[in-house]
Amino acid sequence: MATTVTSKGQVTIPKQVRDVLGIVPGTKVEFKPAGDGTFVLVRADGQPRRSKFSAFLGHAGKGLSTDEIMALTRGE
Repeated sequence: MATTVTSKGQVTIPKQVRDVLGIVPGTKVEFKPAGDGTFVLVRADGQPRRSKFSAFLGHAGKGLSTDEIMALTRGE
């Protein structure tokens, strides 16, 4: 995945990379040198990537009890 450096030395991080790393406006990033002469882009805040599903945690409601589920499967 390639991108172009502007005259100010800026680059656009491709959306696919931003999505994987959870980078949003205001996120600090760091370029870390790898042993083979390349650099790796990482989040500088050390925060793990936020799951796409984390916003849904705890929103399913109380749900059915085991007895209620068993009654439904038995057709009661």
